[in-house]
Amino acid sequence: MASFGVDTRPAAAGEGALSFLSRSLREDLRLIRARAGELETFLSAPVPEPDLFARLRRAYNTTSSSGSAASGIGRTRLDLSAIGKAFEAEVGRGWGAKTGWRWEDEDAAEWEPIRAVKARLRDLDRKRQDQASDVLHKVKLSLKSMSFAPEASEEVPPLDLNELLAYFLKQSVPLFDQLGIKRDVCDKLVESLCSKRKDHFAYDPLSTSESSSFRNDNTCDELDLRIASVLQSTGHHYEGGFWDDGQKYDVADKRHVAIVTTASLPWMTGTAVNPLFRAAYLAKSSKQYVTLMVPWLCKSDQELVYPNNMTFSSPEDQETYIRNWLEERVGFKTDFRISFYPGKFQKERRSIIPAGDTSQFISSKEADIAILEEPEHLNWYHHGKRWTDKFNHVVGIVHTNYLEYIKREKNGAIQAFFVKHINNLIARAYCHKVLRLSGATQDLARSMICNVHGVNPKFLEVGERIAAERESGEQSMSKGAYFLGKMVWAKGYRELIDLLAKHKTDLDGFKLDVYGNGEDSVEVQSAAKKLDLNLNFHKGRDHADDSLHGYKVFVNPSISDVLCTATAEALAMGKFVVCADHPSNDFFRSFPNCLVYTTSEDFVAKVKEAMTRDPQPLTPEQRYNLSWEAATQRFMEHSELDKVLSSNGDCASTSGNSVDRRMKKSASLPNMSDIVDGGLAFAHYCFTGSELLRLSTGAVPGTLNYNKQHSVDMHLLPPQVQNPVYGW
Repeated sequence: MASFGVDTRPAAAGEGALSFLSRSLREDLRLIRARAGELETFLSAPVPEPDLFARLRRAYNTTSSSGSAASGIGRTRLDLSAIGKAFEAEVGRGWGAKTGWRWEDEDAAEWEPIRAVKARLRDLDRKRQDQASDVLHKVKLSLKSMSFAPEASEEVPPLDLNELLAYFLKQSVPLFDQLGIKRDVCDKLVESLCSKRKDHFAYDPLSTSESSSFRNDNTCDELDLRIASVLQSTGHHYEGGFWDDGQKYDVADKRHVAIVTTASLPWMTGTAVNPLFRAAYLAKSSKQYVTLMVPWLCKSDQELVYPNNMTFSSPEDQETYIRNWLEERVGFKTDFRISFYPGKFQKERRSIIPAGDTSQFISSKEADIAILEEPEHLNWYHHGKRWTDKFNHVVGIVHTNYLEYIKREKNGAIQAFFVKHINNLIARAYCHKVLRLSGATQDLARSMICNVHGVNPKFLEVGERIAAERESGEQSMSKGAYFLGKMVWAKGYRELIDLLAKHKTDLDGFKLDVYGNGEDSVEVQSAAKKLDLNLNFHKGRDHADDSLHGYKVFVNPSISDVLCTATAEALAMGKFVVCADHPSNDFFRSFPNCLVYTTSEDFVAKVKEAMTRDPQPLTPEQRYNLSWEAATQRFMEHSELDKVLSSNGDCASTSGNSVDRRMKKSASLPNMSDIVDGGLAFAHYCFTGSELLRLSTGAVPGTLNYNKQHSVDMHLLPPQVQNPVYGW
C-alpha cells in the first residue's frame, strides 16, 4: 500500500498524545489571532513545533529501545526525566526570543502550556519516588518489628517475664488468702520481682499530673498501670466476667433494700432485734423501699425456739406481733415490708438454718441492694442464686464469733479450722462489702470493723429520767450489781464463776443478781452452789424491765461476744459497766462509765470502784453515739450504701477519679479476684447441692428444699412442683 510520503510506522502512545496537544495549541493560537489583532506579528511567526516534538520523540525512542534491550521483554518504560530535559533545552535556547515575546517577569518566562506539561511530568516523577520510599519504609518497619530491643519512643515496651510473674502473684492473692498464705509474703515476692527490672515501669501513658493522681489511689499501683497500658496499646478490651450473667435489677428512681436475717421475734436474740431496728430506721427516711426477710418456722420448731410456748398459726400473725413490739419501742409508725422465707431449727447449734434458696423469695424486680445479717450463717448451706449476681450491691454484717463457740466443742480446733475457711469463702463469693461489729470476729475478705448497732430508744429515755432524778436529789439507783444474759456457758458464765471463785475473799460481802434462761441453767447454778458463791439466780427478763432500772453496776466478763447489746443498753441507762479488756468492748472504752479490767485483780478493783461512787450522766454526744440514728449513719457510710444510693446504680463511679474514668482497668483486663470469687461460688454451689455432703457437715436433714408444711403455711407451690424429680 502506498504511503504518500507519510510515516506508516506504528505510532507510540506518547506520539498520539503529543499530536493531540499540537492540535490544541494551534486552535488556541487561532482564537488568539481572531480576538487580538495587535498580536498579528507574533502569530505570523513560525512556531518551533517540529524541532520540539523531534526532541521529545528521540527521548522517548531512546528510553523505549534501551528498556527493551535491557529487559528482553516487550514492555517499555517512559523516562520522564529525559522528556523534561528536552523541554528545558528548548527553553534554554531562547525560544521565546525567536518568537518575539517579551516577558517582564522572570518567573513567567515559560509558555503556559509548556509549564503545565512540565508540572505534570514532575508530579509523575514525584509519585514514582514516593512509591519507592513507601516500599522502603515498610521494609524498615518489618525489620524493626523483628528487633527485640525496645526503642526510646512513644511505643509501649512489651512485658518481661518478671512483670508477668509479679502480676500473676498479685492477682493470685485471693486464692492464697483462701489457702491461708499471708498477704505479706505475696507482697514481698511481687516487690522483689518488680525491682529486678532495669527500666522499672519506665513507660507512663499519662501526663505528669494525671499520673501522680492515679498513683495516689490506694486501689491502683504502678504494676496495674503498666499492665493496663500494655493491654490498651494492643487494642484489647475485656468484655466481662467468666461467672457473671450480667442480668441484674434495673435501677429505678427509688431503690430497694432487702435485709435478710437468721432469726425473728419473739426470740430475743441479737439477729432478731438489731435487723428489725435497722429496717425501721432505714425506712424512716423514705428515700428507699425496705423489706425485712425473717425465717418462718413450722409450729413444731416454734415450740422449741420461742419463749413462754408462744406460737403463731400464720406468717401474718407473727408479722402483727413484730410490728406492735417494734412500734411500742421506736415511737413512730414503721413503713417497711416484712417477708418470710422457710427455715428449720437445729437443736445442736441452737440456730435456724434456711430451707431452700432464700434469694428466690425476693423478686427480680426488687433485687437491688441486699444486707445479709450473719452472711456466713445464711450461706453455709445456701444452694441457689449467687447474691452478688442477683443484686447490685451486697453488704454482710457479722454478728457472731462462731470460731470462739466452736472451739469450746468436742474436736473444736479441727472444726474451727474448716469453718474459718468456709466463712472466708462465703465472704468472698457472696458479698461486696463486709462489716464486722468488732475485732473479736474473724478477719474476712473485704471486711472492716464498725459498730453499726444502736440501742432501743427506751433505754436512752430511762437514762435521761434517772439523770433528772439524780439532779433533783432522788436516790434512783438503790440496788447493787447484776448480770443478764442467756444462761449458756459461752455467754460469760464460765468467766464469771471463775473470777468470783478466785477472789471470793477479796469480794467478801459482794452480792450479784443473775438474770437468764438457757440450756445450761442447771449446770451453772449447781456450779455456783458447789463453790458457795454469793449469786442470786432469777428468770430471764427484758433488759428494759422496770425491776432492773435500780441497779447501778452491770458486770459482764464475757469474752465470746462480738458486741454485747446488754452492755450498750446498760450504758444508755446511765449505769456502770465492768467488762473485760477485749476487742468486743473497744467501742465502749470512750464512755467514762465503762470500767475495763485486764487481770483478775484488776476486776476486783474495778468492781469496788463502781460500788463506791456514782456514775456520770451521759452527754448529748454520748447519747447520740449510742442511738440508732448514729448507728444508721455509720452503716450508710462504711457500707458505702450512701454512695450506691446516690449513684443510681453506677457503683464504680463513686470510687473512681478522672484517670480511672479514662483508663478503666476492668475494661481492659480480667480481674483474678473476680475469677477466684466466681470459682469459689461455683464450687460451693456444687458442694451444697449434694444431700450426702450437706449431712456430713452437720446440715439439718431436708433443708436443701422447703417441706410440705412450709408450702401450706406460706402458700407456696408444693415441693414436688417447685423442684420436680425427673425419672421413670
